[in-house]
Amino acid sequence: MKKIFGLMLVLVLSLVLAACGTSDDEGNGNAEGGSDKPEKIVMGFVPSQDSGEIANTVKPLEEKLSEELGIEVEGRVMTNYNALIEAMGSNEVQVGFIPAFGYVLANQTYDVEVILKSVRYGSGTYKAQYVVRADSGIESLADLEGKVWAYADPTSTSGYLFPASQIINEFDLDGTTALEQDFFSGTVQAGGHDTAAIAVYEGDADVATTFDDVRTELEEEYPDVMEKLKVIGYTDDIPNDTISVTSELDDELVQQIKEIFLSFNEDEEMLTVMDEVYNWTGITEASHEEYKVVEETYNQFKDSISF
Repeated sequence: MKKIFGLMLVLVLSLVLAACGTSDDEGNGNAEGGSDKPEKIVMGFVPSQDSGEIANTVKPLEEKLSEELGIEVEGRVMTNYNALIEAMGSNEVQVGFIPAFGYVLANQTYDVEVILKSVRYGSGTYKAQYVVRADSGIESLADLEGKVWAYADPTSTSGYLFPASQIINEFDLDGTTALEQDFFSGTVQAGGHDTAAIAVYEGDADVATTFDDVRTELEEEYPDVMEKLKVIGYTDDIPNDTISVTSELDDELVQQIKEIFLSFNEDEEMLTVMDEVYNWTGITEASHEEYKVVEETYNQFKDSISF
C-alpha cells in the first residue's frame, strides 16, 4: 500500500512540475527561443571621425534594431579597437563593428564570429594608402625611412597591420619594433584615420597610413586637403570591415540580427546611417574564410606586435 501511495505521489508531482514548466514556457516564448534573448544588446563602434558625431548618427540604427528584435539595443562608442575587442571578450558588447584585423584578434582571443561585412561602392575589399604632404619630396616607400609615421591605432587593418607588413617585408625588417624604432624616426598614434592624416597636414608627422581615401572626409574642414596631401602608394586588397558577434549570443538571435542588417540594403534611411558612420553603401554576408589573408598577415609577425 505504501509503495502504491509513493508511486502515486511521484506521478502527481511529475504532472504538477510538467504543468508549471508548460506554463513558464508559454509565458517566456520558449517555443520561439524567446527565453534566450538578453534584456539588452550593446553594439560597439570605434570612431573613424568625431565620437560624439557617431553616437548621434547611430541613434536611428539603435531604434530600428530595438523595434525589430523586440529588445533594447544600445550603441556604444569605444575609445579604440582594443577597447572594443576587450569589451566583446567580457560580453559587455555583443555586436561589434570591427575592421578585419580587429576581428582576427577578437576571433583568436575570444572566439568572436564574423557574420556580415560592409560593401563600399560595390566592392567587398579596399586598400590602405600612404599619405604625405605634397611638398615633402617623399615619392616612394623607401623615402619614408627616418620619417615620422602617424597611424590611427595598432589594431587597425589599413592604419597599421597591412602597411606595417608591407614595409617589413619590402625592407627585410625584423618585426614591428625595428619598423617603429629603426626604420621610422618616430610614430604618432592618432586614434583615428582622419586625425592621422591631419597630423601630416599640420606637419606633426611625415606620413599617415589610412583607408582609401580619407582625404574626402576632410575636405569640408580642410578645403585644400587634396592639394596639400598626396598619396604615394597602396597596400594589397583588404577585406572590408565586419559586423561580428560574441559566442554567447543565441544562434537564432544571431540569425535575426543578420537578417535585419541585410534588410538595410533595401532601406534607404538605414543605408544613409551606415554611410554616415563608416561609408558603407551596402551589407553582405561574410565568413571567417575571407579573413584568412588578414590572419596570415598578422601571424607573420604577431610575436613582435604589442598593443
